[in-house]
Amino acid sequence: MLWKMIDVADNERALVYRRNRLATILMPGRQRLWALGQDLRVEHYDITAVEFNHPRLKFLLRQYQPLFDGVVDAVQLTDREVGLVYRDGKLADILPPGGLLATWRGGEQVSVSVVDITSDYQIGDDVIGLLGRGATLANNRTLAQAISYSEVPDEQVGMLFVNGKLEKMLTTGRYGFWLYNRSISVKLVDLRLQTLDVSGQEILTKDRVSLRINLTASFKIVDAKSVALQLKDYLNFLYLELQLRLREAVGTKNLDELLVDKDLLNAVIAEGVRNRVTDYGINLLSVGVKDIILPGDMKQILNQVVEAQKEAEANLIKRHEETQAMRSLHNTAKVMENNPVLLRLKELEALERITTKIDKISVYGGLDSVLHGLVKLAPATSAQ
Repeated sequence: MLWKMIDVADNERALVYRRNRLATILMPGRQRLWALGQDLRVEHYDITAVEFNHPRLKFLLRQYQPLFDGVVDAVQLTDREVGLVYRDGKLADILPPGGLLATWRGGEQVSVSVVDITSDYQIGDDVIGLLGRGATLANNRTLAQAISYSEVPDEQVGMLFVNGKLEKMLTTGRYGFWLYNRSISVKLVDLRLQTLDVSGQEILTKDRVSLRINLTASFKIVDAKSVALQLKDYLNFLYLELQLRLREAVGTKNLDELLVDKDLLNAVIAEGVRNRVTDYGINLLSVGVKDIILPGDMKQILNQVVEAQKEAEANLIKRHEETQAMRSLHNTAKVMENNPVLLRLKELEALERITTKIDKISVYGGLDSVLHGLVKLAPATSAQ
């Protein structure tokens, strides 16, 4: 066979090899190739796939550059560059440092924006809007390895660490950083009012009574940089300080002192902890003992003491009231003794109260016996 007919579709390009050497690149159409005595091999490529992938891509582009000019566009990055690949004006991929991208002409419009990340590793806000959520590059497996995306909410501050060193503080907003050639992390610190509970602390008082105490504290971070650089875990640090000061304060007080004035315990704990945490950028606002829980037997004893105290107070009040009543009755008797009219009115008042409880009264001797003989409070006069 002297000639070989090759058909190349509109969406194809064909690489022709003669004796394992690239001879030409065929464009769409029917081509007739001389095949007599030739070891002819043809490779078809679909340009709608955009990228030109070949096991020896770099070698072919370098060795046969004149053949690929006008057919393939190639971009080679250095180790300090990153490429943003756009297809028809839309961000489609990320080309890592040192990467090589070859694309067929005649398909999609492909462009690569090269970014030097030697010193400027922060991604621009216009690009991070596309990369941050991975909306455009949802199927790109390298995205998570390419960028570090962080959002700093309101009332929080972010600390940017590059290769383990604190570089700068980040205010509210969204941020993206290239991860290539460096290690990047962002630590968030909440500047809002926070609370911390220290619960279920079993502590002995000075008089050897075991108590279970629950404590709560409120605080704010006022120096995020000091907290981040000096404390590995500021919540655990604050918890241990509160726990230690609580045990010290309870261990120096008797049970009666703790029950009488819990505010004194709060003040002692707050002062001790505040002096410790202020140097680390933490402002302790308040400390309060929520519960003091007694053991069962001690609770029963205290209940009996309180019951006896209240009973004694009740008896005292009762005796006081009885004394007041007798004194008032005595005063009334002295007034009526020297005033016959008042005495008679008192007799009639007593009569009125009696008659309200009687359904029927039989009267003998007329009305005078009712008024003068039925009720007589004054003592009888002795016969002369």
